[in-house]
Amino acid sequence: MTRVLITGASGFAGRHLIQALREEGKSNFDIFGTCFPDRPSASQKRLFFLDIRSEKDVEAIVSDIKPDWVFHLAAVSNVRHSWEHRTETFEINIIGTHNLLEAVRLFSPRARVLFVSSSEVYRFDRKRRRAVTEKAPLDILSPYAYSKVAGEILSKFYVQVEKLDLVIGRPFPHTGPGQSEQFVCSDWAKQIVQIERGKTNPVIKVGNLNVVRDFCDVRDVVRAYVRLMSKGRRGEIYNVCSGKTISLKRILNLLIKEAKVGEPISVETDPNRLRRIDSAFQASDRRKIMRETGWKPEIGIEQSLRDLLADWRWKERGVEERFA
Repeated sequence: MTRVLITGASGFAGRHLIQALREEGKSNFDIFGTCFPDRPSASQKRLFFLDIRSEKDVEAIVSDIKPDWVFHLAAVSNVRHSWEHRTETFEINIIGTHNLLEAVRLFSPRARVLFVSSSEVYRFDRKRRRAVTEKAPLDILSPYAYSKVAGEILSKFYVQVEKLDLVIGRPFPHTGPGQSEQFVCSDWAKQIVQIERGKTNPVIKVGNLNVVRDFCDVRDVVRAYVRLMSKGRRGEIYNVCSGKTISLKRILNLLIKEAKVGEPISVETDPNRLRRIDSAFQASDRRKIMRETGWKPEIGIEQSLRDLLADWRWKERGVEERFA
């Protein structure tokens, strides 16, 4: 049986990853996870509270579990939050990554590790509008992007010098049920559901709608993580993406189309929802991960948004974790 440790297991992707492992491996995976800042409930016996900034606490968990697979998802993952909380972002995303990799080196050196980076590390060519491959140049346009580039450098050090078995995934934006309202699709979905329930006026507040992104469903993304663990090559980097682009304006229109309201919904720009620095165009090449692992996305953006709205409707009724 494969012993699996997921840092950030209580987060958006982490919860879906647990479900994907259960479906993929049935009884073949012995799954443990960490959570922060909330503590696990009494019934969550295999979920452990962990501030990954604590070297001793990270070592204690890794030495106790001795995992065969480590999915490193724990991170500050919101770009706006990273601007407002730079020190916290660097401590969690960089020092936390160092603590984990060092603990693996010391107590579970044969483990396979997936470091989850981000598409935010890329320099995008918005003039030529080319999809980036894994060999594209990097750029740093936010504290979050800086922290992920630093995490990749740490990961490569532990591969090349300490000989860890590690793979790097660079996920592009993803959405789906269970996503925090800190992220654009979920923010809009929540606003629509509050309009449906008469809690707010029929106005959606938005940022820049002209941005173009490559979106995946979170359930496809975590399937890619599992596939990278089983088939990804040691030390390699893989884009995790749909290979298709869509504007935020189109996403907003799809969400409004699904709204159950009796009057038109208007749109209003909110300066607080604008990013300080933003890349207007992001597109990705998915050929490497498809060629080497056989993974490909299966859930279209329309279904992702419908499921996201359904999840918020349940939450507004006081039902949590409906997607799990």
